Amino acid sequence: MNLKSFELKILQQTRPLVVEFWAPWCHPCKAMAPFLSAAASKYQGKVDLLKVNVDESPEIAQSLRIMAVPTMIGYSGGKSVFRKTGFQPQSSIDKFFADLTEGKTTSKQEPALASRIFRAAAGLVLIIGGIAYNNSILLILLGVAITFSAFYDRCPIYRAVSGWIKNKVTKKAVR
Repeated sequence: MNLKSFELKILQQTRPLVVEFWAPWCHPCKAMAPFLSAAASKYQGKVDLLKVNVDESPEIAQSLRIMAVPTMIGYSGGKSVFRKTGFQPQSSIDKFFADLTEGKTTSKQEPALASRIFRAAAGLVLIIGGIAYNNSILLILLGVAITFSAFYDRCPIYRAVSGWIKNKVTKKAVR
């Protein structure tokens, strides 16, 4: 597929579209293939799936700045609404398709449990190291920030403040 036919396909699409950029040598792409097939079957008639081999269509990958595979881009109304790069589990792919079906323009996903645990552990190690190293404020603050990054999306204060900031920025951009 060349760039011109790809752009035409995107513009003529009447339903939301998930475009997966993959390569035959990509092991995460191979691992995701059954998940994508299952999601495409589940959302058949609501969301379409287009697979683009980056080795055969480098012009498309370059124009969209695809730096890694697998990469999924969600299109709605001929416009890119969100993208995800790297291996995605079945739940993430289902959410990607569901968000497109519901007309959402962003797809937020919680950090994976392993990521939360790793961040929390790394943060605690820094906090303990900061305390052990003559109460190093810098290490303690860094540890607190890393630990917070593991749970920020569940913090009610963060939600309230980020929602307030988002509303302020949106209102300012409209003016």
